[in-house]
Amino acid sequence: MKALLMVFLGGGLGSALRYAISKYLNQLPFHIPLGTLTVNILGSLLLGLFLGMALKGGQLSNNLVLFLATGFCGGFTTFSTFAFENQELLKAGDYFHFSVYTFGSLLAGFTAIFIGLYFSKLV
Repeated sequence: MKALLMVFLGGGLGSALRYAISKYLNQLPFHIPLGTLTVNILGSLLLGLFLGMALKGGQLSNNLVLFLATGFCGGFTTFSTFAFENQELLKAGDYFHFSVYTFGSLLAGFTAIFIGLYFSKLV
């Protein structure tokens, strides 16, 4: 039951922060959804950092991993919104920005995970 509570609390916090960031950044005049891109990259960086610290052993308790990695990062990042926004770009015939957003998100997300894992070794 405690594990479920940790995921619930972290997820709520992550979702609320994602909403605030996306609401602000997605209003900016840009061709791709900056809010979703930002939270997904930042969330990937944090996930790499948290899980890297957890893998080192002893730095994060199981409950803290559930709160931060599963809950917060899970609530903060969003694949479903990313998929929907890509579908909107395709529907509008904006294949260039679809490609930039899709492949840029994937490349930046993977890179952020690796950077987070790297920095977890320094902590």
